[in-house]
Amino acid sequence: MTAHIALAVLGLVILVLAGDALVRGAVNLALRLGISALVVSLTVVAFGTSAPELLVSIQAVLGDAPGLALGNVVGSNIANVLLVLGLPAIISCLDPSVSDTRKNYIFMLCASLVFVVLAFLGPFVWWHGLILLAVFALILGDQIRHAFAGDAPEELPEELEEADPSMPYWKIGMYLGLGLIGLPLGADLLIDSATEIARAFGVSEVVIGLTLVALGTSLPELATSVMAALRKHADVALGNVIGSNIFNLVFIFGVAPWFGAIPVDSEFLRFDLWVMLGTSLILLPFVFFRWRMGRAVGLLFVALYIGYVSFLLH
Repeated sequence: MTAHIALAVLGLVILVLAGDALVRGAVNLALRLGISALVVSLTVVAFGTSAPELLVSIQAVLGDAPGLALGNVVGSNIANVLLVLGLPAIISCLDPSVSDTRKNYIFMLCASLVFVVLAFLGPFVWWHGLILLAVFALILGDQIRHAFAGDAPEELPEELEEADPSMPYWKIGMYLGLGLIGLPLGADLLIDSATEIARAFGVSEVVIGLTLVALGTSLPELATSVMAALRKHADVALGNVIGSNIFNLVFIFGVAPWFGAIPVDSEFLRFDLWVMLGTSLILLPFVFFRWRMGRAVGLLFVALYIGYVSFLLH
């Protein structure tokens, strides 16, 4: 058991490092090729930062553990709201009035509702994925249209702060190679180990996906948000979480069902989907009424997450 836990942790570490390397390589390659930083932030960075979740979901389906894929996406969205926003709010108060996230928040709610409806029409198969990819294309198209219209924010995301348009091609190739090799390796280690841990503890793959795997694949977002809070820029966390949740639902689960059918457990329909919707709705007053997220809110969010995980593992 200790060996499986160690391998799962190793897989998570490789995923995080490989994902970061892939983003660095892809961003700098795009900038070297003359693509604008704004378009890079809306496309390359979004794809790169979600690469660990995507690879984990595909590997889970191919490895005959589809419950891990489903739990990973829903669990990541729950962790993003309660933990990735909760911890930065404890460190430094989040001020939603700094940036307008209302439109993207509505996109997130719509994506969540479409996902829930499709889950009740499950198992997820290729045509479910096609619908989700169509939603993703509409949202991405709207983002790019507003970017070229000059409506996008001037500040670039954290991932572009260390971009170097003059980075030599050999270094770009090294980052891309590390990312492309490390991501499938880390995903394979994580899925195999998580499956064995689930069997050893007698819990379902879905529960392991909702907890261990989801938390692990949310580590990049958590690390980014905590660092932003320490730098007194915690307000960017809300937009990052909303964007990540949209991507998880409509892109990752738009692609994963093409590699195999993903069944939806009845308990999942009765409980976990509604927790995901509830955590999405809990953001409504902060997005539309610009309520500040102080330490009390952060502590409440983290406590809710701990309670949710405890309930799953009881």
